[in-house]
Amino acid sequence: MSNDQIVQADADTGTAFDVHGIEPVPGESRTSGQLDQFWIWAGANVAPINWVLGAIGIQLGLSLVETLTVIVIGNVLGCVLFGAMCVIGHRSGVPQMVLSRLAFGRRGAWLPTFMQVLMPMGWVAINTWIVLDLAVAALDRMGISGGIELKYAIAIAVMLIQVGIATWGFHAIRYFERYTMPFVLAIMVVMTVVAFTHINIHWHVSTAHGIGKYSAMSKLMTAIGIGWGISWLVYASDYTRFTKPALSSRQVFRATSLGMFVPTVWLAFLGASIASAGSGADPAQLIIAVFGAMALPVLLVLVHGPIATNIVVIYSAALATLSLDLRVPRWVVSVVSGVVGLVILYLFLHSGAFASTFEDLMVFFVVWIAPWAGIVLVDFFLVRRARINVAALYCHHSVSECGDVKWSGVAALTLGVVAAWLFQVGSVEALQGPIAMALGGIDLSWLAGLGVGGGSYYLFHLARPAAGSEQTSLADNRSST
Repeated sequence: MSNDQIVQADADTGTAFDVHGIEPVPGESRTSGQLDQFWIWAGANVAPINWVLGAIGIQLGLSLVETLTVIVIGNVLGCVLFGAMCVIGHRSGVPQMVLSRLAFGRRGAWLPTFMQVLMPMGWVAINTWIVLDLAVAALDRMGISGGIELKYAIAIAVMLIQVGIATWGFHAIRYFERYTMPFVLAIMVVMTVVAFTHINIHWHVSTAHGIGKYSAMSKLMTAIGIGWGISWLVYASDYTRFTKPALSSRQVFRATSLGMFVPTVWLAFLGASIASAGSGADPAQLIIAVFGAMALPVLLVLVHGPIATNIVVIYSAALATLSLDLRVPRWVVSVVSGVVGLVILYLFLHSGAFASTFEDLMVFFVVWIAPWAGIVLVDFFLVRRARINVAALYCHHSVSECGDVKWSGVAALTLGVVAAWLFQVGSVEALQGPIAMALGGIDLSWLAGLGVGGGSYYLFHLARPAAGSEQTSLADNRSST
C-alpha cells in the first residue's frame, strides 16, 4: 500500500500522518469538503488580535459606523482576493510557493519563498505572545495566580500543542478545526451577548475630520480591512489543494472566503463596539472583566486562537522550506519552526523594546505580499487563463517550461515592493513612504503594491506577445487544472 493510500484509508478517522510534501496531491487523497475549508479559515481568524485591531478605528477618531463600513468593505475585497487564490490551489493540487514558479521561474521563485520561510516563525511567536497576558488574567479570575513562570508554562503548552498538530499535517489540522470551532463559535456568541449587555455603544461619535479622517480610514483598511485578507494569501493553496476534485471553483471560493470574512468582521466589530463605549484600548480585557464566573470559556477561546492560527502558519512554513529544493522531512521543518518561535517568544517576554522592534520588522516583511499576490493572480487568471502544466513546476530548472529565473516576475515584484513602500505609513521612520506622508498619512501600500506588481507583470507579458502566446499554447495542449 502506498503512502497516499495509507493517508486515504485513515482520512475519515483523522489519525493519518500526512506524508505529503510539496508534490501535487493525487485525486484519491483529496478528501476535504467545503465545511472543512470553512472551519480551517474561520479557526485561523478567531484570534484575540482581531478584537484589538477592530478597536483601531475608534482609537484613530472614527465613529463606530465609519469603522464598521471600512472593515466590511475592506474584508469583502480582501476575501475576494483570498478566495481567488484558494481556487488556484483547488484547480492545481499544488502548494502556494510551488505555484510561484509559474511567474518567477523554477529557481526565481526562491526569492518570495525565502520571505515566506522567515515570516511564519515570527508570526508564531507574536500570535502566542499576544494572548499570554489575557490568559493569565483569565486564570486569575479563576483563582489561579502566577507571574512570569505562569506565562512560561502557558507558552510552552501552547507551543507543544500547535507544533504537534502542524507536524502531524493537514488531516490533523482539519480535524482539530472541525471539532473545536463549533464550540468556540458558541462561546463567542455568548461573549458577544454578554459584552453588548455591559457596554453603552456610541455609533456616531467621531473626532477625526478632513484629511485626518481619510488617513485613519486608510490605516484601518490596511490593518484589518483588505490588508488582513492579503496577509493570508501566501497560505491559501496549501490547504485547498486537498479539496475534493468534484467541488466547483464557486464552492471552494464561497467556503474559504466566508471562513475568512465571518470571524474577522465579527471580532473586529466586537472590539470596535467596546472601544466606542470608551472602555479602554483593550477590549479583550474588558470581556474578561465582565464575564466573571465564565472566565474558563474565555480562557478556552484565548488559548484556541493562537493554536488555530499557528498550526496553519507552521504547516505552510514547512512547505515553503521544501519549495527551496531542500531535502528535509516536513516534520523536521515544523519542529524547527516551533523551536525558533519559542526562542523569539522568550525574548519577547524579557524585552518589550525587542518585541516592539520585531513587530515593526514583521510589518516590513508583509510589504512584499501585495505585489507578489498581484503577480500570481495576473499570471494564473489573465496570462495563462487558469490552465497550467503542473508537471513543469517540478522539472529541473534547465528543462522546465517555467524557466530558471523569470526576470519579468522578479522585476515586477521589485517595482511592486517599491511602490508599496512609497505609499506605506509605518510606525518607524524607515517604513514611512514619502508619497504617503505627502498625502497626509494616507496608507495605500496594499493598493500600490497589488496594482504596480500585477500591472507591470502584465505589461511585461504584453511586451513579449510571441513568447506569451507560445507559453499559453503549450499550457492549453497539456494538462489543465
